[in-house]
Amino acid sequence: MPGLPDVSREVRLVAVPAGLPTPADFAVVETPVPVPGEGELLVRNRFFHVFAALRTLIGGSVAGAPFPGLQPGDTLFGAAIGEVVAAAGDGGPRPGELVSHWLGWREYAVVPAAACSLLGDALPDPVAHLAQGRTAYGALTRGARVRPGDTVYVSGGAGSVGSMAGQIARLLGAGRVIGSTGSPEKADRMVSELGYDAVLIRGEDPVAEQLAKAAPDGIDVFFDNVGGEELRAAVAAARRDARFVLVGALSGQLSEGGTGTTAPVEFDSFQFLIKQVTMRGYSAQGDLGVQAEWLDRFAGWLRTGDVTFPYVRVDGIENAPRALHETLSGRHIGTVVVAP
Repeated sequence: MPGLPDVSREVRLVAVPAGLPTPADFAVVETPVPVPGEGELLVRNRFFHVFAALRTLIGGSVAGAPFPGLQPGDTLFGAAIGEVVAAAGDGGPRPGELVSHWLGWREYAVVPAAACSLLGDALPDPVAHLAQGRTAYGALTRGARVRPGDTVYVSGGAGSVGSMAGQIARLLGAGRVIGSTGSPEKADRMVSELGYDAVLIRGEDPVAEQLAKAAPDGIDVFFDNVGGEELRAAVAAARRDARFVLVGALSGQLSEGGTGTTAPVEFDSFQFLIKQVTMRGYSAQGDLGVQAEWLDRFAGWLRTGDVTFPYVRVDGIENAPRALHETLSGRHIGTVVVAP
């Protein structure tokens, strides 16, 4: 195909780590630029999402998960935004158009046209399509059903999902929004930039004690990215009829001694019974109706300035393994994206 380079770079797993992955567990390799077949698109990736759940896939994934585990030699994958450079067959996106797909972590990807979504101009910046607000919005409107005046607690409130969840909870009418994070510096930014009223700092006083001070009258909604100690604290702080919605398990995924595939936690189930707490897991992947609704709300909130999309951009695919290591280490606020 004229005008294209001969090779494309991609990131592959070279070894299953004993603990948290480091850049040495990956390699950036060159491969021939792939050629699309009938019904396929050749896409030049402009951005891809770096997400902590890759730790679970590197550890072998878990039964029932929507994505398979990764083995040494496999190319990593994840949400990506790219420009179509070639299309085989009629119909579907055409060269020059932007699409979203799931073959990130490479410069060029061949993707079935049916597996791509045409982006259009609904959002002012294409990278905003990598925002993880769809999960936060779906969990808060469908899972926990936030009500006006609710006190909402968001664990892992500085990450790609949590940085959106706090803002969305406020827009849905929450009266008080509390988050948690791992450092005072991130806590300060969460209050000043993301609309949190108070932020708990893991590793300082026990989370349960901090939450009791931040929400002396208890919590109505728990939006859980973490599990572990934070789930136990939320049970203790729950009001009667509190609603818990679980969207992540970072306590297991970021455990240095584990594989990232389990997240065990022990809590007092008597409190669930007495307080009549409800708890459910939520995944936007299984909620087909949420995408269009979220995109419409997100676009409107961005235009009015009611929501910001915090993200960190890392340039160069050769820096993607470092970006993953920094994400797993909790260095950044918001969504981490690589521009290959």
